Amino acid sequence: MLKDVLSAQKTFFETGMHTELRGQVNRQRRVVLLSGNVTSNVRSDVSGVSARVYRNGTYGFSSMAEFSEEAAQRVLRAAADNAVFMDTHVPAGKPALSALPSGKYTVQEDIHDPAQKVYFDFLKGLDEYIAKHCPQLISRVTVASEDSMEKLLVTSDGMDGHTILPCSYCYVVMTAQTPAGAPVERFRAFGGERTFDLNFTDPAALYEDIDRLYDELMQKREGVYADAGRKTVILGGMMTGMLSHEAVGHTVEADLVLGGSVAGPCLNKRVASEKVTLTDFANEAFGKRCPLPVFVDDEGTRAEDVTLIRDGILVGYMNSRESAEHFGMKPAGNARAWSFSDEPLIRMRNTAVHPGTDKLEDMIASIEDGYYLIDSGNGQADTTGEFMFGVTMGYEIKHGKLGRALLDTTISGVAFEMLKTVDMVGDTVVWTSSGVCGKKQPMPVGMGGPALRCQVTIGGR
Repeated sequence: MLKDVLSAQKTFFETGMHTELRGQVNRQRRVVLLSGNVTSNVRSDVSGVSARVYRNGTYGFSSMAEFSEEAAQRVLRAAADNAVFMDTHVPAGKPALSALPSGKYTVQEDIHDPAQKVYFDFLKGLDEYIAKHCPQLISRVTVASEDSMEKLLVTSDGMDGHTILPCSYCYVVMTAQTPAGAPVERFRAFGGERTFDLNFTDPAALYEDIDRLYDELMQKREGVYADAGRKTVILGGMMTGMLSHEAVGHTVEADLVLGGSVAGPCLNKRVASEKVTLTDFANEAFGKRCPLPVFVDDEGTRAEDVTLIRDGILVGYMNSRESAEHFGMKPAGNARAWSFSDEPLIRMRNTAVHPGTDKLEDMIASIEDGYYLIDSGNGQADTTGEFMFGVTMGYEIKHGKLGRALLDTTISGVAFEMLKTVDMVGDTVVWTSSGVCGKKQPMPVGMGGPALRCQVTIGGR
């Protein structure tokens, strides 16, 4: 755990200028097996300290790849000098940031850091099971990884914090061939918050999931192409989560709103069906801890939930302290930085559509000819809300019943138009947190939601 050598440096903060001083260490542990052979073995730690100073609407920033009292003092001086320089050459002339409630959030537990052998031994057991019980594979990949982020933050106003966010996952990729010889693939990520030794104690705990994944791959191996066109579909919770993050969430990040996103003119207007409510959750959602909880952000703002869409109406944006001043909104802890050398950016945390009251079986029974789309391996969206997502697992729906599995396809549309077609919302939320958001800097995020019945354009052969 990082030793607090930063709190004493508050005596060096420049009077009248908002200051953030942050020490941070990012730890990465990763082992990859390809058909039982080791192809990657990574163990790295990156640490340092940074300071950011706000003066009249401009920020000065400085960082140093060393965590010590001397380094803290050096980056404080450099950041203050940079703020004065920027104010001289780019005179924004803005008032000081509004004061935030002060306080301190401190982690309760130190991070576990198991030896690399723990990762190897777990993967070996899992890979041996796959090799024995999944005979029709042409290749298999298993990955054990952990990425932890520890931050020590002191501020001139707002919250001080000492936070640790460890995330660990086991990834499994299976590849087979169709009868025609084309490759087909299934992928699944297991894990979430906590260190690897706590999430993964015995490979046998995943055997049932592995069997299910292999069964899905065998179904997909005999799958069919979707019929291209505009279709009534059910998006599974994972697909809803990707839509929430990629196609909606980014459009309502205040910096992208200021850059011209489609959400700018839509505030307080209808952008979805009245059945849709969307929130960026801080640390608890629907009575449970979020997949990747945030308690204080890197500007010293206490993390709170941000309602983005309420009953189909766009009601809010995600903000930094500065953008909140611009829009007259309350900052809620969305300014986050990936590494000690990065400045905080407006980022999502755990973004999800709220559950409804519909049962999945009733949603399927309501469709005469459509599709149930479960998983996505990739996707893209822009600030117009236009999106295209790959679909890596899905099924036909014929006469209210699930049919054949689908081969890989895509869906596309414009988020705020597609969401207006939602007429059924499932009662169970599915979360995913195994990927990172790539907005200028990587960042771990959670995203999720219930099944949605809606209309989208689906690709074909």
